[in-house]
Amino acid sequence: MNEHEHDASTRPAVSRPRTAPEDPPPAGLRRELPAEVPAAAREDVPQEEPAGPVLTGRQRLVQGLWPPRLTRAQLIVAMLLFGLGFGLAVQVASHGEGDSALRGARQEDLVRILDELDDRTERLEDEKRGLEKQRDELENSSDQAEEARKQTIEKERQLGVLAGTVAAQGPGITMAIEDTNGTVEANMLLDAIQELRAAGAEAIQVNGVRVVAGTYLTDSGNGVDVDGNKITAPYRFKVIGKPQDLEPALHIPGGVVQTLEKEQATVTVERSTKIVVDALRAAERPDYARSSSR
Repeated sequence: MNEHEHDASTRPAVSRPRTAPEDPPPAGLRRELPAEVPAAAREDVPQEEPAGPVLTGRQRLVQGLWPPRLTRAQLIVAMLLFGLGFGLAVQVASHGEGDSALRGARQEDLVRILDELDDRTERLEDEKRGLEKQRDELENSSDQAEEARKQTIEKERQLGVLAGTVAAQGPGITMAIEDTNGTVEANMLLDAIQELRAAGAEAIQVNGVRVVAGTYLTDSGNGVDVDGNKITAPYRFKVIGKPQDLEPALHIPGGVVQTLEKEQATVTVERSTKIVVDALRAAERPDYARSSSR
């Protein structure tokens, strides 16, 4: 054996330094690792199954809307909209009921209604022209005091007719209502009076009782009280006014005559060139009101 050769068993063990695993490699030897591949893209990685059935768009929409989740403000707005819609519906229904009679009216009835409206317009125009004439006479008269006195007397006469304190006569109509079944009530007679006034009646008398602006009617057993005076059938109206306006106003579809005939009453209307309204009312002096003119 050579002197330089040594037995392997006699060689001393050489310890080699080890690099700790957590130390990063040198900068020169560092390599970029590929980005992590998503688990869903790996073919060898099993994907998780969905927890439940897949919902369609309509099903998701239904789940979002029901059950409703309303706030206080949304609830108040909904109630206000409901009230507005209900009010509009009621208004439309009421207009429909009011127009139903005209829809079912005959052509001659519609023509008569239009003529009546034209006559009312003409009466208002005549009244306007009369007032303008009085104003012009007062302004242009040389003796304004005398002219004012004449107009005052004429105005007093007109107001006396309206107040029922003086008798009146002129053209008009008479209306008789036969009520054998006792079905005519005070409100029906009041509707007749109101319709006659709207048609231009200037003086009205019912069974000897003068009808004025403050007249009231109430049911009373087998008759009707007019300003506290009981009257019974047959009810007879004396009305002064333009007959061509008064009679058609009573015969309009759904009007006075048609309503009374539905109650099994018999109505007769006649025109006349001279109607005398002679029932009078005592002039009432107001308790508190006084003239403000000096």
